[in-house]
Amino acid sequence: MKILISGGCGFIGHHFVEHFLKLTDWKIIIFDMLSYAANGMERVRDINAFDSKRVEFYSVDLTRPISVGIIKECSDVDYISHLAANTHVDNSIIDPMSFVYANVVGTGNILEFARKCKNLKAFHYAGTDEQFGPAPVGVEYKEWDRYNSGNPYSASKCGAMELTLSYMNTYNLPGFATHLMNCFGERQHPEKFIPLCIRKILAGEKIFIHGTADKTKSGSRFYIHARNVAATIHFLLENFTQRDKYNIVGEKELTNLELAQMIADILGKPLNYEIVDFHSSRPGHDLRYALDGDKLKKMGYNMPITIDQALRKTVEWTLDNVKWLYI
Repeated sequence: MKILISGGCGFIGHHFVEHFLKLTDWKIIIFDMLSYAANGMERVRDINAFDSKRVEFYSVDLTRPISVGIIKECSDVDYISHLAANTHVDNSIIDPMSFVYANVVGTGNILEFARKCKNLKAFHYAGTDEQFGPAPVGVEYKEWDRYNSGNPYSASKCGAMELTLSYMNTYNLPGFATHLMNCFGERQHPEKFIPLCIRKILAGEKIFIHGTADKTKSGSRFYIHARNVAATIHFLLENFTQRDKYNIVGEKELTNLELAQMIADILGKPLNYEIVDFHSSRPGHDLRYALDGDKLKKMGYNMPITIDQALRKTVEWTLDNVKWLYI
C-alpha cells in the first residue's frame, strides 16, 4: 500500500507519518510547502522518518495546480489523507484570504490530483469541530448537522469540506471526511495552548485563559492526541462508508482551566492564571466546541490512549525536549 499525506511535515501530519511508519509496511509520500507551521522538515527528521526508504518528500504548494511531473511520480497511491491547511484562528482574522487560498483552493488542487490517481481506494479530508460554531451546553453536533462558521478559518474549512463531498458525488471519488477536535501532542507549535501552558508554568508566568464575559468560567474542548487521530484515520481508511463524515472526538470534555491545572500537576508547579473575556475583545473565538462521537463507537472503535496517559506522555516528553517550546 502507498499513502500520500499532505501537510506531512506539520504538527498533525508528522504524527500521521510516524503512525504509518511504525504500524504498517506502507510506503509514505509527503506533500508539504514548508511554511512557518511546518518548521522546515524538523519534525519528520526528529522522528527519523528519512532513515526509511519507505518515505518520500515532495515540496508542493497546493495553492497552485500540481505539476505534470509530480503527477507522474506520485499518482500511483492507494490512499490520500489531506491534512495540509492554514489553521490558526488569529491569523485567519488578520489575513483571511491566505486561508481561502490555502484551504479552499489548496483542497481543490489536491482533489484534481486525486482524480488522476487510477488506483485510489480512499481520499480523506480532515475538517474541524469549529465548522459547527459554538456549541451550547448540552449540545453535541452530529456529522451532518448544519455548519455555522464563527471565523474565516472555520469558513474556509467548510468550503473545502463541501468541495470534497461534491467531488465524491460528481466524480465518484472514493473517500470520506472527518471533523477533528483540538489536537495536541509532541512537537506542537509553541503558540498552541498546551505548549504555551508548559512554558509559562515552568517560568512561573501568568496564563490568560479564554473564558466567559463575566470571567467566571473558562472555555472547554474535547482534547485528543494526534496519534489517536492517526490511528482513527487508519481504521477508517479500511472501514469507511463512501461519501460519509465521521466525528473524531476526545474521550471527555475539559475546560481550559482544568487542562492547565492538569499540566501544572504533572509539572509539580503552581498554576498562576487569570480568566479573561476573550470573546468580547476577539470576535471569532468560540467558548465551547462539542461533537457527537457515537458513529465511531457503534463501529466498535475506541481510542488507543486515554487523555490522561496522552497528556502526561506529552508533558514529560516536552520536558526532555524543551527546544520545542521555543522553536
